[in-house]
This record gives sequence, structure tokens and C-alpha cells, in this order.
Amino acid sequence: MWATAVGVARVRALESERENALFRDPLARAFAAAGGLWPSSPPLPGDEAARLRRLAVSFSIVIRTKFLDDLLLRASASGIRQVVLLGAGMDSRAYRMDWPVGTRLFEVDTAPPLDFKASVLRQEGAVARCERITVAVDLREDWPGALAAAGHDPAVPTVWIAEGLLIYLPEDAVDLLLARIGAQSAPGSRMGLTLGSRGVIERFGADAVQGSAASMWVSEMPDDPVGWLAGHGWEASCHTLRERAAAYGRPISTPPRREERPGGLISAVRR
Repeated sequence: MWATAVGVARVRALESERENALFRDPLARAFAAAGGLWPSSPPLPGDEAARLRRLAVSFSIVIRTKFLDDLLLRASASGIRQVVLLGAGMDSRAYRMDWPVGTRLFEVDTAPPLDFKASVLRQEGAVARCERITVAVDLREDWPGALAAAGHDPAVPTVWIAEGLLIYLPEDAVDLLLARIGAQSAPGSRMGLTLGSRGVIERFGADAVQGSAASMWVSEMPDDPVGWLAGHGWEASCHTLRERAAAYGRPISTPPRREERPGGLISAVRR
């Protein structure tokens, strides 16, 4: 599945080239090139509906990246100095964002994407702007133990990011992940999640090409994500892609096909 992370890097590379980019990710192009997705990419399907779905997914990646960047900046401003990226993939926030002195950023993922990423980072001579610690472990295994062994301190607040991750996990695995995060989160910890909106699997995954990202989607958001997260000990706020896109100056011109509440961009605080 880590090849999907390279595809996300390509989207971020294209956004970074825009004059009015919502973020700049200087390493994204290198990740995409090393993964064979730059300067060209797989040909677009002839099906216009499929092309539009692909554009929609790319747009959502751009908006969610900006949303979580802002969340991390607020967490840092509040004094949090521990960051955990779950299923980190080709995330380069350790390199592209300005972090306060003393920030420790843990990237949790399996060994293959972390090894691929390390080779690209060496090639680029990239220098992290904080203390970056990689934790090679499968999220289906004892990742809290591996994270603790790497130096994570559950007694102090952490900001957790699960970006583009939960949609690939069955509901019981999502609940287990949230329970484990909660057990490692001191009061005042923060969390940023992206959830698959209701109906997204039907719209995008029904005729997805085998092996594509959408073909592996299995989990959508609960009907009441705020209540669901409250049950896990988090005070959450939900935002739709449409409202965040408008706030960032990238309004969606097409009218909503259905009710778009609640939203799949989640910020939460541990109480």
C-alpha cells in the first residue's frame, strides 16, 4: 500500500508548483520521481467519470494536507512538542515545516516505505527541522510498545496525525487504533484525522481498478463522528472538504449532491 503514498507525494508536488500553492513540499517531487510517477504519471482512464473521480481525490489530498498543517501549527503554538504521524508514508512535515526547538516527531510505518523514504532523503541531502524518529512497525502489531521504545512519552501531550489512513482499516481496527492512541495521550493532546465521508466507497470504490487506492477502501465515518470520538475521550470538531476549501480560497464550484454533514476532516483535543 505504500505505493499509494508515492501517489500522494505526486499530488503534493503538483500543488507545490502552483503560484498560489496552499503549501510547499520540496521533497514531494523527489519521492514521486523515485517511485516512477514523475514527470509523467499513469495515463488517465478514457472514462470521463473516472477522470473526474481522480481529480476529486487529488483535490481532497491538497485540502486535507493544508488542514492538518494548520492543526499542527496550532498544536505547536499551544506548547506541544511531541508529534506522531501514524502511517507516515511520504510525509515530509519534519523537513518542510518550522518546528519549535525541542520538537520530537515520530514517523510510524512499516519498514518498506520508511526504507524507500530514507534512500530518497539521503539522495536529496535533506535535513530535518526537528528531531525525527522513525518507528518501523505494522499498525496491526504492538505499535504503542515500539513507539514507547523509540522514546515517546505518554505522560506529556502529543499531537497525533492519521492522514488518509482510517479509510483502509475495518471498523474494529479503527476503534482499536483510537483506543491505543487514547491510552498514550496525556490531557491536552491533540489529534487530526481524515475519515471517508458517507457514500465515498460506493462513489469511488465500486468500479475502482484492482490494486488502486480506492479498491482498498473499507471504512467510512460513523454517522456521528463527534459522539464517536467523545466515547474515546476526545472533544472533536468536524469540517467538510467544501467548507475548508472555501476557507482556503479554493471553493468547490459544483453543488453538493447530498447533505455533506458531518465532515471528514477532524480535529480533536484530549480531555
